[in-house]
Amino acid sequence: MATPYRIALLAFPGIRAFDVSVITEVWGTDRTDRGAPAFDLRRVATDTTTPVPMRGGMALLPDRTLTWLPRADLIVVPGLDDHLTPAPNPVLDALRRAHARGTTIAALCGGAFTLAQAGLLDGRRAITHWNLINLLRTHHPQVTVVPDALFIEDHNIWTAAGTAAGIDLCLHLVRRSHGAEAAATIARSMVTAPFRTGTQAQFIEHPTPRADRDADTLAAVREHALRHLHEPLTVAVLAAHAGMSARSFARHFTAETGTTPLRWLLDQRIAAAQKLLERTDLPMPEVARRAGFGSEVTMRQHFASRLATSPRAYRAAFSTTPAPVSETAGNSPIAR
Repeated sequence: MATPYRIALLAFPGIRAFDVSVITEVWGTDRTDRGAPAFDLRRVATDTTTPVPMRGGMALLPDRTLTWLPRADLIVVPGLDDHLTPAPNPVLDALRRAHARGTTIAALCGGAFTLAQAGLLDGRRAITHWNLINLLRTHHPQVTVVPDALFIEDHNIWTAAGTAAGIDLCLHLVRRSHGAEAAATIARSMVTAPFRTGTQAQFIEHPTPRADRDADTLAAVREHALRHLHEPLTVAVLAAHAGMSARSFARHFTAETGTTPLRWLLDQRIAAAQKLLERTDLPMPEVARRAGFGSEVTMRQHFASRLATSPRAYRAAFSTTPAPVSETAGNSPIAR
């Protein structure tokens, strides 16, 4: 039996209860009966005898000390109630050692401040909540703060923007380690999207759509596109479906979603291809056709640029079906 993926929730006074809940919901809930992988989530602190206080009268009881961190595949640092809260020196030292070992480290929201205290973000790109960007730049000028991402990675260190983006990052890390279907299973259980596209700009500049009519129209267009991914969709085609000019459609689409129509389409096609590679043994050309890439070559190029892998390698890592004898055989299935 394979060893479950090991996650360390790094706890110390001042961490946010919401982020603790997100980490626990994603990795601490047993969903193996629904096909999700098994995880081993541990609450790690300087000692296990003292509950870690959080705002609102809550407390977290650690079950492992910092000595457990070398066993972790992933370390997740929650955000902070007071973003300038100094982390205990043993915690900062443990983070430095973990990064030196090559352990993946992720920080949610203001958790970026903790990684910056440890010096792990010096000379690296990072993100935090849009309302904290200037604070992070002021107190940690060595960090290259990216203003508009939902989450980013630099040298195996992940940081995320505000509250909901922490969920996005956690699900992305599941997708990265266990595949799109595992992330989708957890997302369905949480009643949230498996992944969102776009940047923080959509929330900073336009908290709500400018016109309900446009929002409803664009939602219908996106639904139409998802049902017709296999077709050669273009901005002009989608704009015509919305009854708008291409320029107006692109402007409204970006304002609502935070990304361009073509980038959104590419994200959906990659997600569709991932699911087909995981769930079926369809030949690669058929996967490419159904996902709307047109050819296996095009699909392979986009997988390389976006996922840093090939479709075949992705299938080998995450497929839930037995590998076919030959992907070019005439009796390969074309539907599931």
